[in-house]
Amino acid sequence: MRAMQNFHPRHFAIVPAAGSGSRMGAVQPKQYLPLLGAPLIRHSLEVLCATPEIDKVFVVLSVGDAEWKRHDWSALGPKLVPLFCGGATRADSVLGGLRAIANEAEQSDWVLVHDAARPCLARWHIEKLIRGLAHDEVGGLLAVPVADTLKRADAHHHVVATVPRDSLWQAQTPQMFRYVMLRRALEAATDVTDEASAIEAAGLRPRLIEGDATNLKVTYPLDLHLAEWILNNRES
Repeated sequence: MRAMQNFHPRHFAIVPAAGSGSRMGAVQPKQYLPLLGAPLIRHSLEVLCATPEIDKVFVVLSVGDAEWKRHDWSALGPKLVPLFCGGATRADSVLGGLRAIANEAEQSDWVLVHDAARPCLARWHIEKLIRGLAHDEVGGLLAVPVADTLKRADAHHHVVATVPRDSLWQAQTPQMFRYVMLRRALEAATDVTDEASAIEAAGLRPRLIEGDATNLKVTYPLDLHLAEWILNNRES
């Protein structure tokens, strides 16, 4: 434990990567699909490991993950730590990761949770999030304002209403919260799809930090081509 008078919160990244990515229609788990000659997950891990503000990067894998060891991760350096404690859901995996690092993280340290399927994460995304939340009491997440008109449909795919898009944002990752706050929220939450939802269920209000559309999530096969284009054409 660090002395309180010298306490400066650290930043740990957790990347849940125990899912199968069934919507991609591939036999191989989505996080290991090839993207520009490397596993999809490697691109965001490289950025996280290269960001000075991040102290360690924990990848939460399924207990039976055999694919991870087939790849050479040594170039990413000592910051990268695999944890074979993934669960059935994203929330289970993140909570498993938080429990696994309990002896290393202080209660007030920051935890940034990032989707394994967002390979176009850029260093400026992380830095903007950390700067924007440095003095926030709750924490928050990267997000982008919704630009498209939204329709609510019935069971037969007929439009039943147009949803006003004012004040609507599309959540992204990383999502950044204090270690103890996030762990308690996930331990108490049920049926949440991201960390911010768990924090909201605890009665708190995460802050939205505006990101951009290049931080896309690979969900369908076409998304791989979009991610490749972004990575190839991004300015340094």
